[in-house]
This record gives sequence, C-alpha cells and structure tokens, in this order.
Amino acid sequence: MSNTFPPAEGAWRNHYLLMRHGHSQANQEGRIISSPSLGLKGFGLSLHGRAQLDTLLAEWRWARPRRILHSDFLRTAETAERVAAHFDLPLTVEPRLRERHFGSLEGESDDRYAEVWARDAQDPAHRHGSVEAVVDVAARMRAVIDEVECRHREETILLVSHGDPLQILLTALEGRALSRHREREPLAPASITVL
Repeated sequence: MSNTFPPAEGAWRNHYLLMRHGHSQANQEGRIISSPSLGLKGFGLSLHGRAQLDTLLAEWRWARPRRILHSDFLRTAETAERVAAHFDLPLTVEPRLRERHFGSLEGESDDRYAEVWARDAQDPAHRHGSVEAVVDVAARMRAVIDEVECRHREETILLVSHGDPLQILLTALEGRALSRHREREPLAPASITVL
C-alpha cells in the first residue's frame, strides 16, 4: 500500500518514506502494547507481518533509502532490520519514533483505542488515563524530521514507526487540527507513505 503526501511548506531538503511496522503479534492478539516495558523486548512481527515484508521488498517501487531510522520497539526494529538487510544499509534507533503510550489501557483489547480517539477529538492535549497527549506525540515526531532536515540533504530516508504516531505526524504536517488525526484513513501494517 502506498500513499503520497505533499510537503507542508515549500520543499523538503530530503525525501521521506514513512513506514508503519508490519503486522505484529500485538495486532494478531488484538492487544494494546505501547509501553517500553512490553514493547521493547516482546510483541515483534507475526508470521503474517514477515510475509507482508517479504512481498513489499520483492515488489519495492519507491526510491531506495539511504538511511533508516526506527522506533526501538521490537516490531519496528524487526521491520527496519528486514528492509536494511534487503538494501544493505545500517540502522539508526530513534526512540522518539516510538508508539504512542496508551497509559492505563496497556495490555487491554485494541477495541479500547476508540475511547482514546474520542477524547482526542475533543482535546488533543488530554492525558486521561495517563495516555500520551496527541500534541506531545506530534512534537516528538516532528522533531525527528526537523533534525534530519538539518543534518542531511537530498537523501531518501525511511522512518519506521507506528500507526498512531504516523497518523498524528501526517495530520500535523498537513496543518490540520490535531484533534482530527483519526479522520485520516488508517495506515495499514507495512504501508509506506511518501512525503
């Protein structure tokens, strides 16, 4: 799956491929896994996720990345490792690309995401149940791109992250209200969005 996303203001110095990790064990189990205590060492790619990446890499139609930055969660690290091996590239761990923390919903059914998203639509700064605020996710995700823009020029850079953080980043780059991040079509596992 591919989406094209225009620059927010003017032209980017680099070309960006935003990738959601492949289908994970958390997706398979229908569980919210958003804390480093569970996500760093567990809940990596499912067999379906590995197959998704095999297909994606065999049919790669985007520019060849020169750099790969990824969240340190196991599911994103395993996704990035497979892409890096395919292109013979080094990896850079970037904790700011982590999953949004869902606080007290950790380990619960992923049906409960809807509760958080409903609150997001009312107030993107809410932290109900110790959930990471949308405004904070947007700031940390945007900071990654801002730093890369300062350090590199005319490179294709792959950022491997998670569904909610990427949706929030794309909403921010569009200049839309962050409360509307769930109005975007959800990013599928192993999908690539071009900036």
